[in-house]
Amino acid sequence: MPYSASHRDATRAKIVEAARILFNEHGFQNVTIDQVMHHAGLTRGGFYNHFRNKEALFGEAVSSFLMGRGAQWRAEAGIDLTDLKPEMAQQMVDAYLSSKHLGDVAGQCPMIALPSDVARADPETQDAFQQLLTAMVWLLETGMPDDQPDRREKALASAALCVGGMVLARTLPNSELAEDVRSAAHQAATQAISAPGKEAPSTKRPDMV
Repeated sequence: MPYSASHRDATRAKIVEAARILFNEHGFQNVTIDQVMHHAGLTRGGFYNHFRNKEALFGEAVSSFLMGRGAQWRAEAGIDLTDLKPEMAQQMVDAYLSSKHLGDVAGQCPMIALPSDVARADPETQDAFQQLLTAMVWLLETGMPDDQPDRREKALASAALCVGGMVLARTLPNSELAEDVRSAAHQAATQAISAPGKEAPSTKRPDMV
């Protein structure tokens, strides 16, 4: 009997999530289709029932973060997209630039884990990557008070500090320096979204998420 649509969808999701984790941990070039399927608990033969090649899987793995692991991450941080509040921009900065996020390589945002791979990827994967950034900027912008001036510029600057700070911190073998970079990026990103004339909140290392 042919598999049901729900079974096919569940199998595809399992492959995508396995790929997302392995790409995060090892990079696109260092992961094979055999490794992805093994990690998913499946045989290689079923791969081409879902994807034409590894590049197509890469694009979907990047795209899947927003409403997959990213949705779990937002929930853990107390960010509810159905009930946006002015403090959510700060919650986003605190969560993104946390020690927990830095240490969670398998669960990290692809913008931290895979920027060099995506820069060399096909247009579809780059579009998926851009959608992640667009969503992040929207959340930061929407999560600031309505009367805050230049909200989009502040959101873009904060997003750049969040992603760039974490990319740099991840590359550093000296964990103390990595923590210093992350903490400094958190301070600057918090300042970027703060209202003019308002002192930025305390930026002790945000390890609560």
